[in-house]
Amino acid sequence: MKTGLQQHTGLSQQLRINPRLYQAMDLLYMPLLDLQQHLKQELLGNPFLELVEPEEETEVPLAEEAKEDKKEAEANDEPNWEEILLDDGSDSGAPPRDMSEAREYVEPVPVESKDLSDYLREQMRLLDLTPRQQLLAEEFIGNIAEDGYLGATLEEMVRGANQLLEEHAAESEGDVQPPQLFTLAEAEEMLRIIQKLDPPGVGARDLRECLLLQLDARAETDTLAYRLVRDAFDDLKAHRWSDLGKRFGLDATEVQKVADELAKLDPKPGLQHSAANDAYIIPDLVVEKIDGEYKVFLNDAGLPRLRISKTYQDIARDKKKFQGENKDFINQRMNSAHWMIQAIEQRRQTMLKVMNFIVDRQREFFEKGVEYLKPLTLREVADVINMHESTVSRVTNEKYVQTPRGLLPLKFFFSSGLSTTTGEDASARAIRAQIQKMVADEDPKNPLTDQQIVEMFAQRGVKIARRTVAKYRDQLSILPARMRKRL
Repeated sequence: MKTGLQQHTGLSQQLRINPRLYQAMDLLYMPLLDLQQHLKQELLGNPFLELVEPEEETEVPLAEEAKEDKKEAEANDEPNWEEILLDDGSDSGAPPRDMSEAREYVEPVPVESKDLSDYLREQMRLLDLTPRQQLLAEEFIGNIAEDGYLGATLEEMVRGANQLLEEHAAESEGDVQPPQLFTLAEAEEMLRIIQKLDPPGVGARDLRECLLLQLDARAETDTLAYRLVRDAFDDLKAHRWSDLGKRFGLDATEVQKVADELAKLDPKPGLQHSAANDAYIIPDLVVEKIDGEYKVFLNDAGLPRLRISKTYQDIARDKKKFQGENKDFINQRMNSAHWMIQAIEQRRQTMLKVMNFIVDRQREFFEKGVEYLKPLTLREVADVINMHESTVSRVTNEKYVQTPRGLLPLKFFFSSGLSTTTGEDASARAIRAQIQKMVADEDPKNPLTDQQIVEMFAQRGVKIARRTVAKYRDQLSILPARMRKRL
């Protein structure tokens, strides 16, 4: 074997993605609001882009002023590119690139909302607690989850509070006596204080304790409901009405009525004070039925309309006026502006192609409802519109469409299929909708079993396994037949 440095030639193929291709893919992925912000930034950063104002009808005065500016520029040997590029367009007749000057824009400021922790702290301030109790109360509140349940054991909270005491003592200067550590008895006392706060059920360690706290707050500790939750919660969850009736010497129907009342209690009381913000969705597309036909429109009225600034375009074409780095910079900005406008148009056309195909394929859904939704995959759409599957995925991701059937994500129309006796596939989403309808229409005294649902689908020509029915039923949060039975 020969060692050392050597040189050799060879041919190879490599795939390199242009940075602009990355940006084009990002534009496809962006929802409408993100795209609006992106275009505003591009408008401010590229002098060759300008905003098309809706009220603009004639451009003759602009062209004349541009010619005058060009004559003035020709009077000098070398134009001042820094002055030109930093000009806001007010003297050249071009619309201002500053959005604040183009139209008044008020940035919405969200109002800070209080979450469950803030609500509990406000109540704790009204109590007469010692500094030691306040520290322990803060440890409890910090371990209460958003749904209101306590997320740690009493032992863990005692250790956490004691660690804070020890760290505070270590940071203190001078001779300080060792801190008196918290005990489990103090934690249990604080737990009782926390569980008396509003909303009822907060600070519970499990569902059973949460229901008991809510019944206690309603002064119903001597009721049958309280006894059922306290003494027979497992049987209550399993809907064993007959067993509970025998155990408590009651009729099974009476036990069921009590369980129905318990179901009205809040299993997650903390969510009443959740700080989750409302999510506002602006559809990217709109489907309307006009003269019996479904038409697809882009909901881009609020999207900035861009065009190439004629003033800067005329200056850039005069190749005698710039050399070297100035020339490269001008060409780069000009090409970037052209590419951005083309990329936006390509995004519009791609979204329209995808949505038009979806509307053609899912026409029965728009006419009759979700039970008639057909199976559809990204590859099917990609093959028809002659695009790559990943492109279709980007177009449909986080995009919404306003339809006669409501506001829906584009991903809603894509689902796997189940075979039928007619040779056509049935959408899994449509199957779930049919299962939900079957259960809603069943006799409560004789609910449908999974096998009976399989047989009903077989009568409709749909081949489906019992385990698939059970899986879809779980996804729909539908209980098994035994637990749905009414007496």
